[in-house]
This record gives sequence, structure tokens and C-alpha cells, in this order.
Amino acid sequence: MTDTELAAQLAQTAGHILLKIRDSRLFEGKALGKAGDQIANELLVQALRVHRPEDGLLSEESKDTDERLDKSRVWIIDPVDGTREYGEGRSDWAVHVALAIDGVASTGAVALPGLNGGVVLRADKVGDLPTRDGPPRLVVSRTRPAAEAVSVAERLGGELVAMGSAGAKAMAVVRGEAEIYLHSGGQFEWDSCAPVAVALAYGLHCSRLDGSPLVYNQQDTYMPDLLICRSEWADKIFDVLNG
Repeated sequence: MTDTELAAQLAQTAGHILLKIRDSRLFEGKALGKAGDQIANELLVQALRVHRPEDGLLSEESKDTDERLDKSRVWIIDPVDGTREYGEGRSDWAVHVALAIDGVASTGAVALPGLNGGVVLRADKVGDLPTRDGPPRLVVSRTRPAAEAVSVAERLGGELVAMGSAGAKAMAVVRGEAEIYLHSGGQFEWDSCAPVAVALAYGLHCSRLDGSPLVYNQQDTYMPDLLICRSEWADKIFDVLNG
């Protein structure tokens, strides 16, 4: 099984389990999110230890150690990206499974289990990006859209589209539901590694807001900002940000 096949299989399986947990109605709200995080994390961590025992691992829901820092290959996972949305019964949450090699988001998969029928986007099976004319759509936080995103939308005549998890936002660009995902409020490596791996495979632009590359498997896992967008919008966005 290739790395991407493993990532996709694990993301899909975790997504199915998360839906079963939610459908069981044994938990609600924050308790549902906590249970989903714990159970999905256990599944993903155990599976990766079996299938890729020599690789490093970084998960939002596991205690981090320095052991991964000496590894070239490190799996970076988020068992439930958008725990709030998952707990609220919404569809805009995701499961992230990615492999970073030498700090680069090299491959991975993002499952969107809450969508009708469930969707898994993966770095080894890409299609053509949908085409669309007109002003761009920017996916932003439901509660705190980034000031930079608001400014870009105003300058480019764009439209803000509120959405939940980071993975859902990034995959909205991949799926042709938006053209730009610009975030400046800070995230962690597990929030973006899998989405970036998939977005890069689709030929999207992925970087920091200053244009520098996104680097993973760092001792400090905090990532201040990122930009995922259709390549034709990148220069226009940087012009606004630097203006």
C-alpha cells in the first residue's frame, strides 16, 4: 500500500467511525467532539504505528515529543478538524492524514465525511479544477474572518463565504466552491498539512502570506498564516497584501 493509499484509507475509515459515533446520540455538543477526537485519534495512531512503524508522528490529540524531529518522514494528523462543527452536527469538518517528508507536505488525504455520501480528496487522484469567471470567492471563519481576507475581498471585488474547519475551507478551493483561502489568525501544523498536500497535488498555490514556503515537522508546531488559492489569483493577492 502506498503512502497516499494508506492516508486515504485511514481518513475514510476514521470518518465513517465519527459518523457512527455522532449518529449513536450517546454524546452531544462538546462531549461528542471530545469522544470523536479521542476515538478517531486512537484508530489513526495505532494504524500508523502498525503500517509505518519507523516514521515519526504528530497528532493534535497526542502528546508531542522530540522523537519526530530526527525523522525525515513524519505523519501529521488531525482526527477531527473542526471539532465544533462536528459536535454541532454540521457538514464542514474534516479528517486530516498527511505525510511530511523533510518538512514538505508531500502527500495525504482529507476526508469530508459530513458531505452527502462522504468525500475523500487525495494527493494521488486529482482531477481538473473547475473553471469559473468573475470575482473570487474567499472562504473565511464563521465567526472571525481574517482582516487580510476582508481587505483582499474588498480590493478584488470578491465575496466572503463563511465556513467551518480549515480542511473544509481548503477543500472548497479544490472542489471549485471558492478560489481563495487566506488565513492569518494562526493555526498548527495538523490544521494545514493534509489540505496543503492535496491542494499542491491539484496545482494550487500554497504558501505563507509573505510568499515563503510552508514548512512542517518543526519543534514549534504553530503556523501564523497561510494562503491556498488558484494560481491565477496569487500575484493579485500579494499585491493587495503588500500594498
